[in-house]
Amino acid sequence: MKELNNILAELGISKVRLAKYLGVSRQMLYNYLATNSLSEWPKEKAVRLFSLLDIKNEEELLSLKVDGEYIIAVEGRLNEGVKDTSNKEVLSDLKGFNKKEQELLTDIINLLKEKLAEDKSKDTYNAYRYLYHFLQSMETTKELSYILAYMSKALGFTEPMEFAFHPDQQFIFESILFSAMTLYHNGGASRNKLAESHRRFVQDIEHKNEEKLSRTQELNTAKVQALKELGYTEINEDNAKEVLEKIAEIQSRKV
Repeated sequence: MKELNNILAELGISKVRLAKYLGVSRQMLYNYLATNSLSEWPKEKAVRLFSLLDIKNEEELLSLKVDGEYIIAVEGRLNEGVKDTSNKEVLSDLKGFNKKEQELLTDIINLLKEKLAEDKSKDTYNAYRYLYHFLQSMETTKELSYILAYMSKALGFTEPMEFAFHPDQQFIFESILFSAMTLYHNGGASRNKLAESHRRFVQDIEHKNEEKLSRTQELNTAKVQALKELGYTEINEDNAKEVLEKIAEIQSRKV
């Protein structure tokens, strides 16, 4: 079993991914790895592991040569196996989506689950919390899509001259962002030099938050007045349309 653990380490296979591949919990996988021999594993799990490593029995572990070609082959089988297992868990909730959408959502969900399971640090949690905010705002801020496209290109996933969104605006945004990233990576910027710029950034956010609070307070005031004029005490399913129309009318009086 020590030999198996050494090979898994050489291959860079995490316990989370191997557990998904085998269709067991991480704790159960730890129990398997604590045994003295693969003969103590459930037969179907041992066979699945042999298939992953492309061997026929435990003895062949001793003669395995872990090189680049072998790592790539195992990684390919692992990815397919994890995807098949995860799809069964996730696809039942995705019946309203087409095949490409299902595959994309499944990949995103599984990646998030895997990363959060592997890394319990605050950095990982906060990164995905910010990602959630990012996704929430994409419909109202088109530049967020341009940021995603830029990063996909910069990381080599997408051709640099592909423009999936508004071509002219995306071209300009990517050019500006490239200049900013170049400045950042080449050390041409410092905290002291950018202090004033960041101060304006903070002020702009605070101003937007004040405007948002003001609009919220104004809307709440209009809601209270609408309920009062209509003789209601709250908005419910039956009167929602009438109350919303009254709110719109009250706000139009101020124009």
